[in-house]
Amino acid sequence: MSVFVDTSAFLAVLDAEDRWHESAKQTWEELLSGDESLVCSNYVLVEAFAVVQRRLGMEAARTFHEDICPVLSVEWVDESSHRAGLATFLAAGRRQLSLVDCTSFELMRRCGISKVFCFDPHFREAGFELVRSGQGS
Repeated sequence: MSVFVDTSAFLAVLDAEDRWHESAKQTWEELLSGDESLVCSNYVLVEAFAVVQRRLGMEAARTFHEDICPVLSVEWVDESSHRAGLATFLAAGRRQLSLVDCTSFELMRRCGISKVFCFDPHFREAGFELVRSGQGS
């Protein structure tokens, strides 16, 4: 089984000041010790690197690259997935719903992934199961 990992989870794991940090750290450790494959997209990686660099600095970006990225399976967004995500994004017309999220939804559906490690309510709204510490995975 696979679990998709969103930028919000990466940021919470890396940022000790994040309100979800303790929960994120525990969930991350549980996921690493489990049997699930941890998946994200190249779009999520680009977004995560940008947010981590801006909020936490280059050392945190380096930690992300060296300690977190190696355990991830990356799904590359192709033209079809991009177009489908863009269509969802434009149809939703919601300021807080990002193109990266909409593209993630598309990839998750195409890959048959129903679980996501995140702190973004849009994934639950889109019908995905959130994975959090203490829930099992």
